[in-house]
Amino acid sequence: MTIPTVRFGQTGLKVSRLALGTMTFGLQTDEATSHRILDKASDAGIDFLDTADVYPLGGTVETAGRTEEVIGRWLNAGGTSRRSRYIIATKASNKVGPDVWDQGNSRKHLLDAIDLSLKRLQTDHVDLYQLHMDDRETPLDESLEALDTIVRSGRARYVGVSNFFAYRIARALGRSELLGLAKFVSVQPRYSLLFREIERELLPLAAEEGLAVIPYNPLAGGLLTAKYAPGAAPEKDTRFTLGTAGNMYQDRYWNDRSFASVAELNRLAHEAGVALATLAVAWVMANPTITAPLLGASRPDQLDLTLAAADYKIDAGLKQRLDDLTASYRKGDAPR
Repeated sequence: MTIPTVRFGQTGLKVSRLALGTMTFGLQTDEATSHRILDKASDAGIDFLDTADVYPLGGTVETAGRTEEVIGRWLNAGGTSRRSRYIIATKASNKVGPDVWDQGNSRKHLLDAIDLSLKRLQTDHVDLYQLHMDDRETPLDESLEALDTIVRSGRARYVGVSNFFAYRIARALGRSELLGLAKFVSVQPRYSLLFREIERELLPLAAEEGLAVIPYNPLAGGLLTAKYAPGAAPEKDTRFTLGTAGNMYQDRYWNDRSFASVAELNRLAHEAGVALATLAVAWVMANPTITAPLLGASRPDQLDLTLAAADYKIDAGLKQRLDDLTASYRKGDAPR
């Protein structure tokens, strides 16, 4: 297996073509297992790790930050820091504390949040700092100016955004350029064979502006592993039942339409002689606008099939069949 590197948007930074998402660490996955997942990803050639201050997924305010702590201890295991070997990305916006200002994209919250993330990660900077969500109660200029302060202070090398509408990203890019502030260099949207809405506006914007695209949920919360039976209740200890996130994942994917699509996709995968999980990630990677999909896992062995996507090339005919089969998921009317 060979994981190549790729330029990160229009920056001079290069990262591995696959990235590791860590939102299971600290709740769905205990620390020892999380460290084994990090070891396996690193041994395979992944040098790009993504997290957020609100993780672990499915947790509460009381567990917020635990994932960053798990990563920080792994980076410094054995008393020797491995920090310089990895590109570390984190995010802020969601509620992470008891006070009303412990959330959102205000200057106060972002400047507080970056310091707390750095402490948990046991580092003096992150390579990419991202707004996790849009915050309509905070003026966009205020958020952009706070991010610029963070970059100029050296606490982050680059800034990006997740879960924003395309028009808000376009406006932010324009305001940053006008005000001479650090600009977003990346976007982190949800993207998979079962969620293709970003192809309509966000991906064309990213291509035109040279933004790196690091999509999450390439396996649709695990549904695209084809391991779930339609009509059955979601299994325990999966994203479909996990703490405060279970209902969200069920709303996104646990429906008859998605299961019918997975059955057809799995048939195509069998015909091609490849696991559906590998094919699903390879399909995301085949889009020329995509920089590095985020792989998630709750056990090390779950990375085997997704890491294999680095060496799998979809032929044009199969790619077209996958596109055609899931074309309706571009329209914005898919239940999620």
